[in-house]
Amino acid sequence: MTPTKSKTLATWISLVGGPIGLHRFYLHGLSDPWGWVHALLTFLGALGAQRVLELGQDDQFAWVLMPLGGLSIAAAMGTAIFHGLRGDEAWNATHNADAPACGPTGWPAVLGVVAALLIGATAMLSVISFSLQRYFELQRDEATAAAQVDGNQK
Repeated sequence: MTPTKSKTLATWISLVGGPIGLHRFYLHGLSDPWGWVHALLTFLGALGAQRVLELGQDDQFAWVLMPLGGLSIAAAMGTAIFHGLRGDEAWNATHNADAPACGPTGWPAVLGVVAALLIGATAMLSVISFSLQRYFELQRDEATAAAQVDGNQK
């Protein structure tokens, strides 16, 4: 018989350890490839943040890597919201088919959803604003370089 999987615990694991795939490993085991994808994306995002600290904001490789970590965080928060809002019957049918049904969930799952909404929205808005800022700065720099080339040819 497989152990019962708690919806509230899955919500909070997604919230706290989701960016490194812990929620996937809790529900599907260590062989789950999507759990390892979360861990890889978070590692690449952290590598990008380290490159910004060491090399500055002009490092183009860092601005490609950093949003990957933010996307992993936002995806984990979306998963926490999905788990927390899922009906108890549907949860038990999916994750506790061969185990005793998990009892009704209450406020702990709801509080996990609220926290995931706050963190997920912050992460997604940060990814969008950082990416757009770097994109427009790159466009500006290319336009300035092209204008200098045109000015030198005249």
